[in-house]
Amino acid sequence: MKSVFDRIKNGLKKTREKLQQFLQSEKVEDLEAALLGADVGVKATTYLMEKVKGAGDKTEILKKEITNLLEPPEAVPRSASGIKPEIIMVVGVNGSGKTTTVGKLAYQLKQKGKNVLIAASDTYRDAAASQLKVWADRAQVEIVTSERGQDAAAVAYEAIKKAYAKELDIILVDTAGRLHTRKDLMEEAKKIKRTITKLKPTAPEEIWLVLDATVGQNGIVQANAFNQELGLTGIIVTKIDGTAKGGIILSIASELKLPIKYLGIGEGLEDLEEFSAQAFAEALIQD
Repeated sequence: MKSVFDRIKNGLKKTREKLQQFLQSEKVEDLEAALLGADVGVKATTYLMEKVKGAGDKTEILKKEITNLLEPPEAVPRSASGIKPEIIMVVGVNGSGKTTTVGKLAYQLKQKGKNVLIAASDTYRDAAASQLKVWADRAQVEIVTSERGQDAAAVAYEAIKKAYAKELDIILVDTAGRLHTRKDLMEEAKKIKRTITKLKPTAPEEIWLVLDATVGQNGIVQANAFNQELGLTGIIVTKIDGTAKGGIILSIASELKLPIKYLGIGEGLEDLEEFSAQAFAEALIQD
């Protein structure tokens, strides 16, 4: 089994290669162009450029400051109620890899000894529930399925009732992919959230946005919209292995001050890694 570092490093291969050709350059503007090209964003790039202008090893300074960016000192761990089940609501736009990510999350949690239930609250897309059922079977977890056009909030309601009855640990609520500009679907997501809170006032304990790394800076716009409507508690970044713009993670951390929870680094059941700021910084910079 590869280490977490090796898997993240492999996933960041395209982004790292884009940066490496400039790291050895004596021209500061070359590094600035490389960071912007990797979608680090103006705010984070400006911060990093200020840090590397002084004396010292440029590579080591970048590693340290990238880690600092991804672990802001003001971040406060979320306090959970401790009452089961913990409810995690997963949202995102169409094509972000959200349903696949829910399946991978279920597998990871199952491997940690948690009793997991998936709520198939994506009732908008054809075959969404059957696709999720395949992932649930692979992860060997329970699922409350749904039909196209069914009330998405009612599916979440049924799942919570079932989880209470069976004393399960965690519910993963998969929601329909929705563009941040679709007010009707945003209202549906808010209805699901209200339904969850009615059954458990401290829930959902987490609301995670699945963000496709290949969309670059448009991801910031998406995340801002979802955060304003739903109050996000974290981000899962997918398709890191398919882009040279993995620097979007730094932009997210700098702009939104939301924690990165996981990285999607492939299509397999195990290709989801818990995020580590230090491992990410080293994998991004180390040759």
